[in-house]
Amino acid sequence: MKKTIVIGACFCLIAAGAFARGGGSHSASYGTGSSSSSHSIHGYTKSNGTYVAPARATNPNSTKSDNYSTRGNVNPYTGKAGTK
Repeated sequence: MKKTIVIGACFCLIAAGAFARGGGSHSASYGTGSSSSSHSIHGYTKSNGTYVAPARATNPNSTKSDNYSTRGNVNPYTGKAGTK
């Protein structure tokens, strides 16, 4: 009985830690994690006066299958599914 309670408590602590980091769902926060798979893009104003808001993007590499916009992938920052 005690063993079951201890195992259950450990599982709850591990699950709570993953949820706090946004690992359990599509997190709306932009955290400051040390992930090197993406980078930030600063906002800027186009020549016609239109402001482009800051965003996040995957780092360049030799494949397109890991981009947020690729069909089957989900952008972890916006929760939007890829369409390309």
